[in-house]
Amino acid sequence: MSLKIDRGLFKYDFIDYHAILCVPVDIDPKELRKRYLKIARRLHPDSQISADAQEKQLASDLLSKLVNPAYEKLSQERIRSEYNIVLAQMGKRLVQESASIELNTEAARQLAAAPNVELLYKSAIAKVAQTQYDNLSKAIPIIAHVSELNLVYLMRTAGKKFADSQLTKSNTQNTSANTQATPPPVPETHEESVVSQYLRRAQELMTKNQLVQARIELQDAIKLSPNNSRCHTLIGVVYLKQNQVTMAKVHFDRALQLDPNDQTASEGKRKIEHVLGNKPGVSKQTASATPVAKQPDKSEGGGLFGGLFGGKKK
Repeated sequence: MSLKIDRGLFKYDFIDYHAILCVPVDIDPKELRKRYLKIARRLHPDSQISADAQEKQLASDLLSKLVNPAYEKLSQERIRSEYNIVLAQMGKRLVQESASIELNTEAARQLAAAPNVELLYKSAIAKVAQTQYDNLSKAIPIIAHVSELNLVYLMRTAGKKFADSQLTKSNTQNTSANTQATPPPVPETHEESVVSQYLRRAQELMTKNQLVQARIELQDAIKLSPNNSRCHTLIGVVYLKQNQVTMAKVHFDRALQLDPNDQTASEGKRKIEHVLGNKPGVSKQTASATPVAKQPDKSEGGGLFGGLFGGKKK
């Protein structure tokens, strides 16, 4: 299998080390090492025991000719700093040549049009990294795909605004005069996908009672999609579990403004009002600032929110 890559930054006679390792261009050195070790373990001969001769050779080539050299360059502070300067200059150069640049993947076009390019870029890179070297026969196309995301990100950070013709172009085999006008706007569709990832991670963290991390995920989701009622509902649940009643009520109220039929938000708000209403000597003015004492769970599912996030915590 050829290791030649001719898309993204590679198209401009540039070796995209970040794409090879599938890390963002501003990756922290510690995270870089973690990523490298994960890939190296996947491609190491000891992990290829059940593979055929062709796959073993491909794993060896990817590790020795691409992955190891990429890490060697990026792990050295001086070289990495110089490389990053070149990247920034390349972004500016590509902006000047942007009329001739074609975006081949839907993900690149989505990133080109996204209002929050930083957040969507890192989310897209993280998603690809999960499976980058699972199927070795697809490793080179995936590296090319990541490099195109890097290209778009560098151009966007250099001030580029892509023309509509570059954002709506479809692959030749899928081009149709009738289909171009019917899909929903690309940025909105992509944002919804990213928000779903935040919500999924937050719910997983909530099942483990890792509430601080879950709250961070949800705060990022709300920055991206401030009118998503589900985001406000879940962060309201997190705040309630942390006994931060004021913040819980704010987000439950917002969720209900966006979706009056949101049962979880309604129940959460009722719970706050019930508990505060039973506190002697607590006025409505001071109630919202008073933490809620933890109530014993009486339902089989572990209380009001237990059924949603894995049952009763121990």
